[in-house]
Amino acid sequence: MRLPIARWFAKRDGAEIFDIIQGFVSSQVLVALVEFELFDRLADGPKPVRQLAHETGVKAERLLVFLQAGAALGILRRRRDGRFGLARKGAALRGVPGLTDMIRHHRVLYRDLEDPVSFLRGDARTELSEFWPYVHNATNVGRDEADRYSLLMARSQRLVAEDTLRKVSLNGIRHLVDVGGGSGAFLAEVARRYPNMLLTLFDLPETRDAADAYLFSVGLSDRISCVGGSFRSDPFPTGADAISLIRVLYDHDDATVQDLLSKVFEALPPGGRVIVSEPMSGGDHPDPITDVYFAIYTLAMGTGKARSAMQIGALLEQAGFVDVASLTPLRSYITSSVTASKPG
Repeated sequence: MRLPIARWFAKRDGAEIFDIIQGFVSSQVLVALVEFELFDRLADGPKPVRQLAHETGVKAERLLVFLQAGAALGILRRRRDGRFGLARKGAALRGVPGLTDMIRHHRVLYRDLEDPVSFLRGDARTELSEFWPYVHNATNVGRDEADRYSLLMARSQRLVAEDTLRKVSLNGIRHLVDVGGGSGAFLAEVARRYPNMLLTLFDLPETRDAADAYLFSVGLSDRISCVGGSFRSDPFPTGADAISLIRVLYDHDDATVQDLLSKVFEALPPGGRVIVSEPMSGGDHPDPITDVYFAIYTLAMGTGKARSAMQIGALLEQAGFVDVASLTPLRSYITSSVTASKPG
């Protein structure tokens, strides 16, 4: 700080280091604002602190601290008259499908990270691995767990689908099978863009009710066929010339992924395509989101792994695929895509 040339860097680095230190507090402020539905309460315009205190049942002086913090984080906006409203980021946060559900869900991850040293050593089974039991043994997944998974994924899958389909062209594909497709949110977006394509969803039988309900709600029940089965033990639906794996690989270890890709290879005809889309590690150039959030989250699941596009490409090549292509993502924190083909 004493050197004029270095002062700017010292101030910036110090602020960024402190931002890391206070990260947990920032995330908990966000959780509190979500739990008290403040983004919805402010959707129609700014309100005084005392009115919000009355609506939430929180003392005004305590609520003010969190509102002020939300404004400092750029998700709320404090007006000159003391009222609080939504900032642009707060309005965007409210409008992203499934985002508030994921923020509430993060409590599970936070509990797993309460003792990061024990977590890093792998001393105990994580709560998050119990939340997603299908990654350990698909045959023991109950309907409640399947519905919980499908609902949570469906609410955010639309963004993944939109970013994937902006980068990956499906022109020329006659029949697409989406393996691990959950509620069918990805195939629903495909159906809207490719009205003549045959579409089949393949996932655990326990997800069928959630898929039927979602596809009926978006008017696509007659466009998408649902087939129940586990990719670990059951054959894939026949006749597809393309198979998509949307947010599937990063749930599983390398051995499971290699077995899955081998099954995909065998199921496809010569010239068939595989599409992989999920958040990916930056590899040699660590990504500030995927190599922090997604890498730690999948580690907490007990079997998952955030892989780089290069690692996924290598696994595809080991399975026999050629023409592996890694596409520059629109938003790496939403998804990245890798495609490949079976030799013709």
